[in-house]
Amino acid sequence: MKGYAMLGIGKTGWIEKEMPRCGPLDAIVRPIAVAPCTSDVHTVWEGAIGEKHNLILGHEGVGEVVETGNLVKDFKKGDKVIIPAITPDWNSVQAQAGYSMHSGQMLGGWKFSNQKDGVFGEFFHVNDADGNLAILPEGMDPAAAAMLSDMIPTGLHGSELAQVQYGDTVCVIGIGPVGLMGVRGAVLKGASRLFAVGSRPNCINIAKEYGATDIINYKDGGILEQVMAKTNGAGVDRVIIAGGDNDTFAEAVRMLKPGGAIGNINYLGSGDYIKIPRLEWGVGMGHKMINGGLMPGGRLRMEKLADLVVSGRIDPAKLITHPFEGFEKIEEALMLMKDKPKDLIKPVVTIAW
Repeated sequence: MKGYAMLGIGKTGWIEKEMPRCGPLDAIVRPIAVAPCTSDVHTVWEGAIGEKHNLILGHEGVGEVVETGNLVKDFKKGDKVIIPAITPDWNSVQAQAGYSMHSGQMLGGWKFSNQKDGVFGEFFHVNDADGNLAILPEGMDPAAAAMLSDMIPTGLHGSELAQVQYGDTVCVIGIGPVGLMGVRGAVLKGASRLFAVGSRPNCINIAKEYGATDIINYKDGGILEQVMAKTNGAGVDRVIIAGGDNDTFAEAVRMLKPGGAIGNINYLGSGDYIKIPRLEWGVGMGHKMINGGLMPGGRLRMEKLADLVVSGRIDPAKLITHPFEGFEKIEEALMLMKDKPKDLIKPVVTIAW
């Protein structure tokens, strides 16, 4: 089969590989809509997970089941399915402890384009199919549904990590596709006032549509100073970090009220340390909580989030700015994600076999 792969740090290309084999609990899927991610960019061009050779990229997709193992009960050949970016081993002790995304080891649920080939191949393997696939709802656009793989669950996980409650004032730092879903998730969780930090006009417009009440443009000055000015020096109850870099944590801690929480869903692709300002962290006793987590994966999560789309609570189509058609367009879509033109939010490639 053919796939688009990381050949080495800073190098990508089309390769030929053997088809994946289906275990008794597993499924083989053919993609019908896939989306490149900033994580793919971190992996290839920053070497964020180390040197990889001939690793097929991609972890966001919707597909059609072509084969199932003999112990798979709920899926069959021909089913259209949503595939989460995180596919845990559901019989692991970590899953039993409530942290399925770390099954086997830290970040162990992140298998596609990390531990094994991803979804940018003509076929790809899904472990524990009954636990990790979800039926594509009838009538749902596969391109929009591809946002359910990663953008929606990761963004919404930000408000879970930040423990957003009714009436909270929330700041979302970074309003790319994940941050925009962070905005929507915080609104659904009950945020009252919501500061969205970004500068690109199309992202700002979508943030407002998703429920942001205030826009903080970092080109107009420091985000900390702007947030503190708009809150009369009080700061915010919750911060969701969906962009920036390792130094962003310092600003988040400074704007956070005592008793508040930070939810980090930003992939830190480089650097060795983050800095926490000692005084603003209450010299270690300020009850300012910092949580960072990989999104939960699995079937139930996908089904529930798909229900939010079906019911109109989330419109993922707003994220798609650059649609492509044809398997061969994966390369162009990924390079677009790497170069990030100003009008980009998310590219998606639909595939008709």
